[in-house]
Amino acid sequence: MASALALIGRAIAPRRAKAAEGQYRTGPYLLGDGWLSAAAGRLSNWWQAGHSLQPYGDGGAMVEACVSAYSQTMAMCPGSHWRKKADGGRERVVNSALTRIMKRPNNYQTISDLVLNLGRRLYEKGETFGVAIRNNRGEIAELHLMRHGQPLIAGDGSIFYYLAGNEVLERRFDMSLPIPARDVLHVRLHTPRHPLKGESPILATVLDRAMAGAALSQQVAYYLNQARPSFMLETDEKLDRAQVTELREIWDMQTQGENAGRTPILTAGLKAKPVTGSAKDADLAELLKMTDQNVALAFRMPLQVLGLGGTTFASTELLMQSWIASGLGFALNHVEEAFGQLFGLAGMPDEYLEFDTKALLRSAFKDMIAALKDGVIGGIFAPDEARNEIDLPIVPGGHGAMPRVQQQVVPLSYGSELQPDSTPTPAAPAADPIDEEPPANDNARMLEAFRAARARIQVSI
Repeated sequence: MASALALIGRAIAPRRAKAAEGQYRTGPYLLGDGWLSAAAGRLSNWWQAGHSLQPYGDGGAMVEACVSAYSQTMAMCPGSHWRKKADGGRERVVNSALTRIMKRPNNYQTISDLVLNLGRRLYEKGETFGVAIRNNRGEIAELHLMRHGQPLIAGDGSIFYYLAGNEVLERRFDMSLPIPARDVLHVRLHTPRHPLKGESPILATVLDRAMAGAALSQQVAYYLNQARPSFMLETDEKLDRAQVTELREIWDMQTQGENAGRTPILTAGLKAKPVTGSAKDADLAELLKMTDQNVALAFRMPLQVLGLGGTTFASTELLMQSWIASGLGFALNHVEEAFGQLFGLAGMPDEYLEFDTKALLRSAFKDMIAALKDGVIGGIFAPDEARNEIDLPIVPGGHGAMPRVQQQVVPLSYGSELQPDSTPTPAAPAADPIDEEPPANDNARMLEAFRAARARIQVSI
């Protein structure tokens, strides 16, 4: 911790000569729970003078946005208990203890409440705890979140937990005794120090947020002390102290209070010069922007999800798929596996819990309909399956139960049942008489007719 504080101090403290041991040193002062400004450090009773420590740990709008995005999105996805079938498909288990918990974890929380707070504590603290209450048949009947947990390893390697931080459960049960691991839901992120102690990605952003917090706090104090006026008055005349004081009072009387916005008149070569932003302000804005980007990077959070800049996606589906393929997909899978271990599931692909991410596309109705249409046309979904995805009933008579594919070239004889016409093909007609040798008497009649026609043509000519 001391080395980290030293790095923070070098990052945010201005360059100055190092004070000798025992001599006064200008601030800011880095303490164990935060840093103290130079103005507050001059006072031995700084807390009584209205000053307070500025934390460089948790907090910040960007951290809150990332934690809220994960926890709220996880709470939006409904969970289902699935089991693999012998034919390669899967079926939803509707009568298991896990299914009942996914509908109603206890009598004072919904599953959305439980998953929301589970996700927040997971990313704020790096781990979250829950305790399972079993019924007389040994099935899990209730699940309760706990704010604090401490693992305990017995001499034979068995794992127990001390849990606290749930006022409702602590009034119903005695939580002073250690609880075996089989009844504890323990979801944790990476464990660099201890296999049973998770750590949050917030720790990777301490230096960035300490630097941004120090800069912001100094800037707030700068503005609160009114160290920057909106205008400055310039003149080539030499003024004494009394004239400067009188001039300032006249200017304030004409531009402040109920006279704000009125037009002051300057004489004797006075000029009003507006005070604009400097390069230092631009550097501060760039520093804060870089800090936000580093926080989002640590949380594996696409900036587009938070409504910030960057390359936009062509559709909401592509944006969600990008996030699911990175940070959100890991978070959901991590929680699913922890639930599976608590409920004794066989695991993927035999038996597992799955949070349905299709709920994230509720607002993208056009994209969802297009995906279902392509799935039906491609023979992946049966029409009934696609209709059930948008809460429509199956087609009566079982006509939508079988997947279908397009058949591009079919005979015109195909009927409404998509089968060739069963009408018998008529017999072939007799040969054309022209193809046969005409009888002799027919030839004589044809010759007489030809001669008569030629005689009429000659007479007419």
